[in-house]
Amino acid sequence: MDLTRRHAASGASDRVAFGLTKMLRFFADAFFAKRYGHRAVVLETVAAVPGMVGGMMNHLKSLRRMRDDRGWIKTLLDEAENERMHLMSFVALFKPSWFERLLLILAQGVFFNAFFLLYLFSPRTAHRMVGYFEEEAVISYTEFLAELDAGKFENVPAPRLAIDYWKLPADARLRDLVIAVRADEAGHRDVNHDFAEQLSHRREAHEAAS
Repeated sequence: MDLTRRHAASGASDRVAFGLTKMLRFFADAFFAKRYGHRAVVLETVAAVPGMVGGMMNHLKSLRRMRDDRGWIKTLLDEAENERMHLMSFVALFKPSWFERLLLILAQGVFFNAFFLLYLFSPRTAHRMVGYFEEEAVISYTEFLAELDAGKFENVPAPRLAIDYWKLPADARLRDLVIAVRADEAGHRDVNHDFAEQLSHRREAHEAAS
């Protein structure tokens, strides 16, 4: 899997998605710095939102139009569940403070409603933004690995639920968990960029036909 893949922003929709992503990355870096474990705990509570919103919206659209969803609903709900497992795994290792718990409640509440509105009016922009989010996630987890390899974090045993979920070796460590999570994020990156491209092509085809 290509961990270096980046989508160049082209057009207003892409630039909006890219700009929002970079703004949120700035705040995450400013707040968490190199506390990667705690960053993962808080951000994964938000990362599990887009798949659930996208799955719900496509479910409702499929019902309204009485048409097949082309596998989008399951893909997006599986993504949401996968992100939730990221959270559960990191929570087992990095206990959030009361302030971080408050922050994640506020962040999830704001982000859910904002993303719902974005998906309602521009699903293409929403999927592109998630693709950019995942690009940043791959970068963050790569940095986390570098810190682990440098001995700045203890390479503690991976939690049992992570070993079972990713079918890791029985003696798997935190480093193995981070590698597995990073691979998931790269996969979500590719899926959401692909969904954005499909929506873009559909719109172009519709405009050409009208």
